[in-house]
Amino acid sequence: MQTRRHFLTSSAALGTITLLPYAAMAEAHSTDTYATANGSVTVHPISHASIVLETPAGVIYVDPVGEASLYEGKPAPDMILITHEHGDHYSAETLAALAGEVTPLIVNPAVMALMPAEMQARATAITNGEATVWEAVNIDAIPAYNTTEGRENFHPQGRDNGYVLTVDGLRIYVSGDTEGTPEMRALENIDVAFVCMNLPFTMDAQAAAEAVSEFAPKNVYPYHYRGRDNGTQDPAEFAEMLTAAIETKYGNWYGDQSS
Repeated sequence: MQTRRHFLTSSAALGTITLLPYAAMAEAHSTDTYATANGSVTVHPISHASIVLETPAGVIYVDPVGEASLYEGKPAPDMILITHEHGDHYSAETLAALAGEVTPLIVNPAVMALMPAEMQARATAITNGEATVWEAVNIDAIPAYNTTEGRENFHPQGRDNGYVLTVDGLRIYVSGDTEGTPEMRALENIDVAFVCMNLPFTMDAQAAAEAVSEFAPKNVYPYHYRGRDNGTQDPAEFAEMLTAAIETKYGNWYGDQSS
């Protein structure tokens, strides 16, 4: 039985969102596929910070929240990855609706502490700087935190994770909620990146573009870009500010763009 819930917002998550026009984005917001040494990875943008990755090792859900109907037509998860406990990234109700009884979860310690006992039994917690392996996919936990004075309480240093997944040589970075930290800027050989940008919780488009230009992934998806109090960022403006030869990919994260 599927559990349906409304998308959570809070002072520690989204707050009131602001809409942006997207007339300039004529490029289709479609599924993208990236070759690996043993097959391919297909990216399905779902909503805000939620992603489905079809890989040769299995199907990975990243930060699945919201109504289970958002995932209709997508293959069931073989593994679920959670960056941190805010309501736009972690929902026990959504996990219960989507995951099988034995689906493994990889989370940060703060999420582990919040999970029901039956989910904890199949979860692995890794903290900043640690790594684990799932079905030959290497998973490195990258620190995700705020650096700007006055924002530290949103994502304090040492608590939340971003992740680098290495799938048959293809390196995928998922930022979670963070600013352009030294750890992000030091990333190397990233093929596909998902980078957040919204205020006041993460960073603006300019700060994101500066950090992304420094670690220079081959492809970048601006995501998690709606915020409260006029904090929404324009992914097209972000793309224009990139200084390296980086291809910007657009996903239909908010359900108001043609696909």
